[in-house]
Amino acid sequence: MLIQLTYASRTTGNLGPADIKDILAASQRNNARLGVTGALCLNNGIFLQQLEGDREIVHALYHRLLLASRHRDPAILDFSEIHARRFGVWSMGLLSSTEDNRNLFLKYSSSASFDPYGMSTATLRSFFDEVLGNVRWIG
Repeated sequence: MLIQLTYASRTTGNLGPADIKDILAASQRNNARLGVTGALCLNNGIFLQQLEGDREIVHALYHRLLLASRHRDPAILDFSEIHARRFGVWSMGLLSSTEDNRNLFLKYSSSASFDPYGMSTATLRSFFDEVLGNVRWIG
């Protein structure tokens, strides 16, 4: 069964460009091997990630991510069965907090700072719909 899982977590410290590059490279390498696709957003010290793939594999991957020391306050925000992948060409794409993306992050936030914890499932889905077609992803 093909599923999509969206979760958020807070970073445990400051992540520099080299840290982000390492996270993206490891995600791309590991996810390609597992048949997992998806997207990672990082803004305001919060990871927002959408993973797609086999239910058991994505479930196991999520639980491994929870063990990483860089995550705190993890929360599954959306989980659903899907008919097709949205991120089929990316083992992992990254949307970071550049000035170009700032307005998009704020468009879907209920406050002045990006906070996916307060976003509804419908808002999260709309956010990813828009970024898929309109944002320059790294990956």
